[in-house]
Amino acid sequence: MELASIEKLVEKYLNAETSVQEETSLRDYFLSDNVAPHLEEYKLMFSYFQLNKDETYTKTIQLKPENTKRKNLKWLSVAASVALLVSVYVGKVEYDKYVIKQKYAQVENALKMLSTNLNKGKSAFNNLYAYENTVNKIFKAK
Repeated sequence: MELASIEKLVEKYLNAETSVQEETSLRDYFLSDNVAPHLEEYKLMFSYFQLNKDETYTKTIQLKPENTKRKNLKWLSVAASVALLVSVYVGKVEYDKYVIKQKYAQVENALKMLSTNLNKGKSAFNNLYAYENTVNKIFKAK
C-alpha cells in the first residue's frame, strides 16, 4: 500500500473511524517487514494485538453471595427518597395555605378600607340631604 494512504488510515484508526476492512489492511501492513521507520511504534502495537488475540482467561471467577446489608441499604435509600418527596409535597401544600391566608388578609383589609371610605361618602350624602331638606323647608319649594 502507498505510504500516504497508510498514514491516513492510521489517523482514522486513532480516531476510531475505520471499517473492519481498513483495520485488516492496516494489520497486514504492520505485520509485514517493510514498515516505514516513522510508523514503527504502530508495528509493535499491531504485533501485540496479533499475539494476544487468542489469549483467554482460564481461571474461575468466584462470585460473592449477595450481601443483605447492601439490599437493605437500597431499600433504605428508596424509603428516604419517598420520605423526602412526601415532606416536600406536604411543605408545598402548607406553604400554599399560608400564601392564600396572607392574600385573604390583604383582600379583607382592602375591603375594610373601601367600606370605611364608602361610609364617609354616605355620611356626606346624608348631610347633603339634610341641607337640601332644610333649604326646601325655608323656600317651601315643595
